[in-house]
Amino acid sequence: MSAPDALLLISTHCPHCPAMLAALTDLLKQGVIGRLEAVNLEQRPDIGQSLGVRSVPWLRMGRIELAGVHSKTELAEWAAKADSEVGIADWFHLLLKEGQLPKAQAMIEADPALLAAVLPIVGNVDASLNVRLGAGVLLEEFAGSNTLRTLLPRLGELSQHADARVRADACHYLGLTGDAAARAWLEARITDEDADVREIAVESLQGISD
Repeated sequence: MSAPDALLLISTHCPHCPAMLAALTDLLKQGVIGRLEAVNLEQRPDIGQSLGVRSVPWLRMGRIELAGVHSKTELAEWAAKADSEVGIADWFHLLLKEGQLPKAQAMIEADPALLAAVLPIVGNVDASLNVRLGAGVLLEEFAGSNTLRTLLPRLGELSQHADARVRADACHYLGLTGDAAARAWLEARITDEDADVREIAVESLQGISD
């Protein structure tokens, strides 16, 4: 995977911007990022307006957008995964944690293939309730779509997860595919040891036609 490009928005009077610029410049020299473009919004406010940016420093690295101050170590970590599903999943997790569901929705609507990056959140047993609920909203918007159906094998794997919450959520999303191919995964959960999983599996099966 090639090094991502970075766009940094700064302003003359921002106390944190010089450190971000210096850190990114070092990463550019090291080849961790492939190209660095820095824009002073006091000179080019039109660029900030076009991107909907209201505060600096603001960074876009690959597809990932980060607001506020980040250390060189953090920036290097984001650069290493900027355009991977793992990186997008971590970014979606961050957006949902910060209550920025609309941002994640807009990204997926623009590129539905990014919906796959929501699945690692479903399988993350340490994700907070709000984050899990946000992931559910993102997936439910694609109910009955080909985009969600392409994720059926991975949802099937999640329906076998060791954690009952993950199995229950996976059964719900399997039902939302509306695909008869989900039946085998759901039928296997009718005898699950967890009552909630059993109930959701049955409900999901009822919503799927042969």
